[in-house]
Amino acid sequence: MRFSAATTAERFLPQRLALRMVPLLDRIDAVLFTADERGEAGRMSVIAFSIRIISAVIAFVSQVLMARWIGSFEYGIFVLVWVTMVIVGNLACLGFHTSVIRFIPEYRERGMLAELRGIVVASRLFVLIASTVIAGLGALGVWLGSAWLENYYVVPFILGVFCLPMIAMGDLLQGLSRANSWALFALSPTYLVRPVLILAFMALMLTLGYAPDARTAIFASIAATYVTTLGQLIGVTSRMERIIPTGPMKVHFGRWFVVSLPIFLVESFFFLLTNADVLMVGAYLEPNDVAVYFATVKTLALVHFVYFAVKAGVAQRYAQFTHGEPEKLAAFARETVSWTFWPSLVMALLVLALGQPMLVLFGPEFTAGYPLLFLLVFGVVARAAVGPCESLLTMSGNQNICAAVYAMTLAFNIGLNVLLIPHFGLWGAAIATSFAMIFEAGALSFTVWRKLGIVMAIFVPARRAA
Repeated sequence: MRFSAATTAERFLPQRLALRMVPLLDRIDAVLFTADERGEAGRMSVIAFSIRIISAVIAFVSQVLMARWIGSFEYGIFVLVWVTMVIVGNLACLGFHTSVIRFIPEYRERGMLAELRGIVVASRLFVLIASTVIAGLGALGVWLGSAWLENYYVVPFILGVFCLPMIAMGDLLQGLSRANSWALFALSPTYLVRPVLILAFMALMLTLGYAPDARTAIFASIAATYVTTLGQLIGVTSRMERIIPTGPMKVHFGRWFVVSLPIFLVESFFFLLTNADVLMVGAYLEPNDVAVYFATVKTLALVHFVYFAVKAGVAQRYAQFTHGEPEKLAAFARETVSWTFWPSLVMALLVLALGQPMLVLFGPEFTAGYPLLFLLVFGVVARAAVGPCESLLTMSGNQNICAAVYAMTLAFNIGLNVLLIPHFGLWGAAIATSFAMIFEAGALSFTVWRKLGIVMAIFVPARRAA
């Protein structure tokens, strides 16, 4: 026997209410308990969304405490350094953290165990070596360019590069877990364990008498990142060894790299696009402004997380349906748009209602960011209205055109930031970000329609989309 939401409603609710609730509850039962690909993708998206919701609460609390502990100026320095390290660490994977999501299901479906063993081992070695080299070059670049940086940024950035190899390895391990539909292994280390450990290490260091500044916060982040990633590596490796039998190994590094490189460009442009506003604010304005803008963006995290949760749950299914099941791919892709849009819309309204009291928790000066939420939320909802288009393009072999779309969007975003921030400050950053997200949504939806014949748009009727 198993739990059924629909059956429970029929037994315990009044008949009239139960009749209204049963169709919705039947859909919930289908997502939670169906053993097919749709059910598995739905469960992973639900788990991913749940983890992201809990993560958003943890991250919000930890960021509030950080801002209170070290003040808005030091908090702004920490934010700029940490965001930069997360971006560069993700890019240091050179696309392998996403390409494994495409190759592992393919090799498993075709019984290509030698190639499966090869990509699991080779991807980890490559990412570790590449990220270490990039970290060394980054430290050297900061040291050589220190004359052009503000003094208060030099040491924090040099300290921050020590995180890069572990951030990159964590992103790869997340990709390996997503390829196997291990939602908890994929998301909980980065989004639950690491922020809690950062907060715990920071509290411990302050208790031991360390200065309440950005450097202490970065030390706490380094320690938390290493502990989290090494623990995740042990867990994912042991689980991989249980499901993949021992045997010969084949390495097609050239092919993997050729496929990963356009994906790297897609991920690079997407990650830069997601965080370009914070970086541009840091380039033109003071750390206090960075702190206010980042706190405002963090308040929108609940809305963003719906999109990322669905993306985490459906990417490997897109890859599977691409191989010989175009009708199933089209139907599933259309369905994922609804999964993304309606929860995002609800979350957006909730954030607008609660945004001001949430920002007050950071400090009185942070409420200056509340009016920006009304502008930024348009872009977030526009992105949700077309679903995870870039995952569909990447998993279907159209990563090159996807990279081109993101390159145009990033150039559009940076151009607007350069023009608007010097004249309008934080409002300029918000305008640029919102318009860039709307442009991105329209361009990606149009590209999916042109390349795959699938209409990814929430308000297009199903018959017309077909």
